[in-house]
Amino acid sequence: MRHINWSYWRTFLAVIETGSLSSAAKVLQTTQPTVGRHIDELEAHVGGALFSRSQKGLLPTPLASSLRATAEDMSAAAYALERRTKAPSELAGGTVRITASEIVGVEILPAVLASFRAVHPEIRIELVLSNEQSDLLSRNADIAVRMTPPVQERLVRTKLGSATLGLYGAAAYFETREVPKTANQVLQHELIGIDRDEHRLAGLTIGDKSLRAEDFSFCCDSDIGQLAALRAGMGIGVVQCAIADVDPHLVRVLPRRVAIDMSAWLAMHEDLRNDPLVDTVFQHLKSQLRAVYRYGVER
Repeated sequence: MRHINWSYWRTFLAVIETGSLSSAAKVLQTTQPTVGRHIDELEAHVGGALFSRSQKGLLPTPLASSLRATAEDMSAAAYALERRTKAPSELAGGTVRITASEIVGVEILPAVLASFRAVHPEIRIELVLSNEQSDLLSRNADIAVRMTPPVQERLVRTKLGSATLGLYGAAAYFETREVPKTANQVLQHELIGIDRDEHRLAGLTIGDKSLRAEDFSFCCDSDIGQLAALRAGMGIGVVQCAIADVDPHLVRVLPRRVAIDMSAWLAMHEDLRNDPLVDTVFQHLKSQLRAVYRYGVER
């Protein structure tokens, strides 16, 4: 039986994760024809189609789905081997890749990472800003900051604390308006909210009213865009309290009645537990972010 090149399986995972040949080529820093050739070779090797075309891009077939976990294990093993075979001098420096949501990556992590770089200038940091749940098992990142409990197996998980969301408006916005004292009064104000992200919109309520996109005077699916509009005085919106409470220009609305609690987590693959480079960054993030999220209890 002919052995297939490992890099073809790496291409296979990239296509699954990105949903297209061109996007996978960008991730792998190669060309689209090369990615297509790798997939063709794999399909010939396994004796069946791995992807089907749809309006959303390339979707894995049942055969591809059945092979994904094994390919991810191969990727994890290759990555761990590469890390462990580095010379000690290389481990003194290097790169650690962190993934976080846009809002956390823009509003919270820069100060945390600046303090880390002041002590460890030899360590290069890559920060991936995405609201998608990056897959640590596929090595899209070394460390993830997440606002939901990580559910994948083989991860080291640390709870950072409570990420509370509240309603806020700019002080300038309330110069000509009264701060709402009831949920019904909030509904009479200009509201900042979600545009087309139906998943995030589902179940969103103020008082007894379920909100729709039409209820917002300013709509944006980006949390960063919403926060910018809120700071500009365009209305009332939802923000992480850890971000808004340190901004003197923002006023909290109905603090005792509107508070949405999420848990903040830090995670990395268990194969990196003993990696001194990654662990150095992980421990710094854990210490600093627990202070931000008020000292969660480690799991």
